[in-house]
Amino acid sequence: MRFLFVTGGSQGTVFVLTPLATALRNAGHEVFLAADDSLIPVITGNGIPAVSITPTPVHYFMWTDSSGAPAKMPQSPRETMLFSGRAFARMAEASLAALLDLASVWRPDMIIGGATSYAASLVAAHLDVPYVRHAWDLVPTTEMDEGAVEVLEPQLRKLGLDQLPQPSTWIDIHPSVLRGENAPPAQLMRFVPGNEQRRLERWMYTRDSDRQRVLITAGTRGGQSRSQNAEHLRNLNDALSKLDIEVLIAAPDDIADSLRADVGQTPVCWIPLDVVAPTCDVIVHHGGGVTAATAMNAGIPQLVAPRDDYQVTLAQPIADFGACVLLARGQGSAGQIVQACQQILADPGYRLRSQALAEQIAALPSPSVVAGVLEQHASRRSRS
Repeated sequence: MRFLFVTGGSQGTVFVLTPLATALRNAGHEVFLAADDSLIPVITGNGIPAVSITPTPVHYFMWTDSSGAPAKMPQSPRETMLFSGRAFARMAEASLAALLDLASVWRPDMIIGGATSYAASLVAAHLDVPYVRHAWDLVPTTEMDEGAVEVLEPQLRKLGLDQLPQPSTWIDIHPSVLRGENAPPAQLMRFVPGNEQRRLERWMYTRDSDRQRVLITAGTRGGQSRSQNAEHLRNLNDALSKLDIEVLIAAPDDIADSLRADVGQTPVCWIPLDVVAPTCDVIVHHGGGVTAATAMNAGIPQLVAPRDDYQVTLAQPIADFGACVLLARGQGSAGQIVQACQQILADPGYRLRSQALAEQIAALPSPSVVAGVLEQHASRRSRS
């Protein structure tokens, strides 16, 4: 059978869908993953056949309005969700023609779309094939869907709909304890961490010291400009290093190059989070979905310094469970992060709660099991 995956956004949206796509390929099916052009190298780097459906990345739709002018940034949690939904819906509009053209020559038996890859649901409705919605983080989609409907109303009207097509299956990669009481019924699936891979260094998978290890991601920003962010990471490294702990800074090559001369013995480079996470005592980040899920999978406490309301919403269930310290927006200074790290390192409860989450994640059905569920569903539909 043929399974078409649709995603778009950050590299993390590819990493989340890759385990299920790989499981279906390993079961002998044809699998394509469609996304914007910027993500094609990420998809092919994960061994999945890739199709570009728009040259325009999601950032364009986020930072500009429908006229191409700079977008007015949202000022409240609800408006943030509506804003995100509208942006992803505009991306769906830009992708729809290419997806329909693909389907005209390579007709899928099932379409699996990322949580806000709205084009997946539209194409499935056009083709009358099963549609599966695959969560990629803990943020509920209800308000984002409202924003998407505003933009997609003309497309929905053509399909005789006034709301988004409903999935036949929701796939969620988080344990039930983190899902909100209003979360839709879902097929749960174990999260499998993934990221870009390169040659490993010894320090990435083992520790030669008894010192506690804190990993900072480059997303833990101190401002909007590159120079502000670099200065913040320098200050944060200096402050944490005074605690006699081991500090790692995960950063893309361009940022790492600008920092390396100023951070002493601290490794600052590309870091394979899936490999390094189990060796850490705290992971500090801004509230990225894949980073959060990777830390949970490894049973490692997190410190989240969010930049916007979306990231607050994502991290809140983890903090409520006791596996994370969530700072308020605007409280991500070096001093505040150091103080929160000390709190986590001194309290074994954070580690215990994080390990409890990891145990629950490990008990979820594997991607190969869920692939079998989808096989049966697609097969029944094709025979009906």
